[in-house]
Amino acid sequence: MAVGVKVVNRPGSLGQQAYLPAIAEGLGVTFRHFVKNFFGNVTGQRKKTDIATIEYPEEKKAYPERNRGLHRLMLRDDGQVRCVACMMCPTVCPAHCITIVPEEAPDGRIEKRPMIFEIDELRCVVCGLCVEACPCDAIRMDTLDHAKPTYRRGDAILDKEELMSRGVRSTAVQGGVGAFWREQVAGQPQTPASGEVVPAGAPHGPTPLRDHGHK
Repeated sequence: MAVGVKVVNRPGSLGQQAYLPAIAEGLGVTFRHFVKNFFGNVTGQRKKTDIATIEYPEEKKAYPERNRGLHRLMLRDDGQVRCVACMMCPTVCPAHCITIVPEEAPDGRIEKRPMIFEIDELRCVVCGLCVEACPCDAIRMDTLDHAKPTYRRGDAILDKEELMSRGVRSTAVQGGVGAFWREQVAGQPQTPASGEVVPAGAPHGPTPLRDHGHK
């Protein structure tokens, strides 16, 4: 059985078939945007609504309060790191970007502390599981700052000293629904207001209040 071939003509005029009007229209839009952006930028007459590109680093986009930024290690009242080297954060980390080498604490108040605490920000997937797993509010991701570009991979590995340099002191506040953690402002811990109830997993902020489930 022979199979016939049916020829279907392309609809439209010759100009539409050649795509010339569409090409000219696209080039016209591109040229108008070029003139508007170039000469408007030179004269400074561009409106904010007309700017599609942020002039980084002179202009920076504001991050939302719940944005997960670079890590920081919180401090105790004596200035030492809050971390007790329980190994919860490197265990829960799906990217295996946290390295902790524990050592015995010399003062005897806690059993262990981290001798080495490193985070590879290039491997970090910014999931925040390390913050949720920490039982003593030792690590946070509320710096509102992203990882800086580096020429060498080793420069993206943050050590304990650098992580502690962004941290501040935090203190535990006992309440009816468990233990909460507050940052200290001007050396004084903030306490929750009377009758204040904060749900578990409250986001970290400038003065975070978080339920870690301690009873």
